[in-house]
Amino acid sequence: METDFDISQVKIPQHVAVIVDGNGRWAKERGLTRMRGHDAGFENLKALAKHMLKRGIKIASFYVFSTENFKRSAEEVSHLMDIFVTLYKKNLRFFNENNIKVVFSGRDEPLPPKVMQARDELVAETAQNTGGIVNFCLNYGGRAEIVDAVKKIAASGADVANLTEEQFGKYLYQDLPDVDFMIRTSGEQRLSNFLLWQNSYAEFYFPETKFPDFHEADFDRALLEYTRRDRRFGMIKNA
Repeated sequence: METDFDISQVKIPQHVAVIVDGNGRWAKERGLTRMRGHDAGFENLKALAKHMLKRGIKIASFYVFSTENFKRSAEEVSHLMDIFVTLYKKNLRFFNENNIKVVFSGRDEPLPPKVMQARDELVAETAQNTGGIVNFCLNYGGRAEIVDAVKKIAASGADVANLTEEQFGKYLYQDLPDVDFMIRTSGEQRLSNFLLWQNSYAEFYFPETKFPDFHEADFDRALLEYTRRDRRFGMIKNA
């Protein structure tokens, strides 16, 4: 269900980042296993991504699995890896029909080969799509990304003395514009090592709704909140 508002009066951010949070608690509240919560979350992710791009968002980044998540139980990690393979292999048609280009941010190790294969196939098969970008942050950590960027710079032989912030950004996992609006579902109010470089001047929004229940109308309400914000990019108002 869509909210009733005039889209022409709403500020549309170019890059929206979402920390997918609350799947496990959503399931627990319903007497379900954490795995069923992840299933519901990933099903909602597809619908939400489609709606976000329909609203005019150019880039949607989803934090789906952090480097720290490998510390979870072997059963839960294995189930999540299976979800990724299913999502990427069985939903190729969905991404192509909706003209969505898919990219990934994160490290390879220790992802299982089946996940990397499905990931790479999805990237290749959607590379020419022009309707918007979905960036899956998988086995991702913000500090790890910055460390890996420094290693790339050192290996490239770049002129470090004259390196600019703009140039540094090109060594990150993806050369994408900075985040304008960062949403974390489930009410938690922290970044959890997510897109530390890119979120420098983002507006933050922390709805109480857990991700499986964060639907199109919830995102539209988030857009209304973003529209009310006065982005100052570090400047003191009236200074």
